[in-house]
Amino acid sequence: MKIFSGSSNPQLARRIAGYLNIELGRCVLDRFADGEIHFYIDENVRGEDVFVIQSGCADANFHLMELFLMLDAFKRASAGRITAVIPYFAYARQDWKDRPRVPISARLMADLLETAGANRVLTMDLHSPQIQGFFSIPVDNLMAAPVIANHIKTLNLENLTIVSPDAGGVGRARVFAKRLDARLAIIDKRRPAPNVAQVLHVIGDVKDQDVVIFDDMVDTAGTLTLGVNALKREGARRIFAACTHPVLSGEAVDRIEKSGLEKVFVTDTIPLKDRASHSDRFQMLSVAELFGEAIRRINEGSSVSSLFT
Repeated sequence: MKIFSGSSNPQLARRIAGYLNIELGRCVLDRFADGEIHFYIDENVRGEDVFVIQSGCADANFHLMELFLMLDAFKRASAGRITAVIPYFAYARQDWKDRPRVPISARLMADLLETAGANRVLTMDLHSPQIQGFFSIPVDNLMAAPVIANHIKTLNLENLTIVSPDAGGVGRARVFAKRLDARLAIIDKRRPAPNVAQVLHVIGDVKDQDVVIFDDMVDTAGTLTLGVNALKREGARRIFAACTHPVLSGEAVDRIEKSGLEKVFVTDTIPLKDRASHSDRFQMLSVAELFGEAIRRINEGSSVSSLFT
């Protein structure tokens, strides 16, 4: 088994390698003078079980192109099996035609990964689990819920209620609430335009409750902060948020710092931006052990399914 890292999230790659007690594979990854990506493998990988760790974060288009070129290089170097480890799967939100004449970008991503040479994909908290069906190769979709839930248990919150930020996330929030033996509430939301949300009301009783808004990602934080306002109007006592992928686009960090959120728990599938990393509103939880254990089991041919629950 050999593990290689792209440039999007080297910290997570090092943590995963540390858990597995192996060194990251040797490679050279930089740019030519005109900005094109330059990559080559600096060791023999013939017949090896290769894992390439790369998130589609920050400059997603650049990092995805980097991943495709890395996969192609390993395929041409005769690696035995190539697993694309994509902690944050970019373009997952574009998974159906919500209007005429638009691409299904998530399906295109699947085709590009397979064409580039991936024999398997390991990811975490896909925006829509059905995206696994876009692939003709195995896809393991890990869940960050166990890591986040174990941390929330240490807070000893009283009268805990898990809140889904919209109707689409109810299934995810229900499973999370069951894990914590908590109640469930839903925020009724309308989205008149992309990245623009308007909250109408809260379905469920949150009065005098400690609540955790649970979602797969926080992007612009518009939905999140509007949800906080709605929960405060309904009498929630303490308000937290938990999400797997801290995308944090635009003014997201400012919005969160000005909101009534006590703390936002995120994982390291995406590196925290500088502003967020220096803010006391954010707490990062590592999923390196979860990915490391999944990689070990894939390499050994043992069951990975127990890590999904």
